[in-house]
Amino acid sequence: MPRQLAIPALTALALLLVACGGGGAGSTVAEPGPGSLLLADYPVYFDEQSGLRTILGTPDLAIGHQRVGFVLSDKDGLVRLPVASVASFRYPDGEDGARVGPVQEGTARFYEFPYGVRGIYVIELDFDRTGQWGLEVTVPRPDGSVALLAFTFPVAERALTPTVGDPAPRSDSRTLRDVASIGELTTGSKRNPALYEQSIAEAVTAGRPVVVVFASPAFCTNALCGPQVDVLGELQARYGDRASFIHVDLYENPHEIQGDLDRGIRTPILEEWGIETDEWTFIVDERGNVAARFEAFVTRVELEDALLRVIDRAVDRAGDEVIDEVVIN
Repeated sequence: MPRQLAIPALTALALLLVACGGGGAGSTVAEPGPGSLLLADYPVYFDEQSGLRTILGTPDLAIGHQRVGFVLSDKDGLVRLPVASVASFRYPDGEDGARVGPVQEGTARFYEFPYGVRGIYVIELDFDRTGQWGLEVTVPRPDGSVALLAFTFPVAERALTPTVGDPAPRSDSRTLRDVASIGELTTGSKRNPALYEQSIAEAVTAGRPVVVVFASPAFCTNALCGPQVDVLGELQARYGDRASFIHVDLYENPHEIQGDLDRGIRTPILEEWGIETDEWTFIVDERGNVAARFEAFVTRVELEDALLRVIDRAVDRAGDEVIDEVVIN
């Protein structure tokens, strides 16, 4: 297993600037652990031998089927290969002990963010127990060799945020009815009124699918963040007759921040949903239960595929209920 490098504080800061294109608002440098540091609550790892670095974009991992996403880069910048080979391992005695596995092997797909500046590798994996787990990521090099990076992370009994099958919190998020202007609801410059017509509580009890995005468009500064609200608006324009779409900004007072995050007040709704990182998207089915969850930016391809599955299931269940009613009568 390649050795993870414990990064000194100054080197850690430099890594943040390389990985994120700048130490923008909301970025933090934490005391690095073995081979890792924290970027706005996203663990960052660097492998001295291969020169690869990664940011784990989905640290809220628990037992079960999970979407795992990570950013991969090297001295030349973002690694953009279409796929990367991934193997998962368990560490029964902790990250410094012997590993067991591979438990699973598969291929992570690269999803480029809009505008081509950032991108994330995504793979779906199963975790059958709590404790320390790890991934070994292998990518080919132009000279025919391969580069390998291995990193570890904890898997919890339950995720902090609602997971698939859980009831979605009936949050009383603010709408256009509650404010004098839409500028009090979003830090973004592109303001789509259709995303602020219903509260979360109203939408998830209305009997049709809902997509909820937690993001702050004006402060999308780290490597895991993308124009999620823009993607939400595009999907609303296409599927607004079949699902509801809601944006909740991370800050309660967007109109008062004016570029200074020291003035920002985090919305208490984040605590209701257990959110600790800076961008989340949830799909809630027509029964009010979480049907899909995405930590960090999720591209339109991923999100649209998941949404259509939820919409199709809602249509199928509605048809089954009609048939049952006819049979009973």
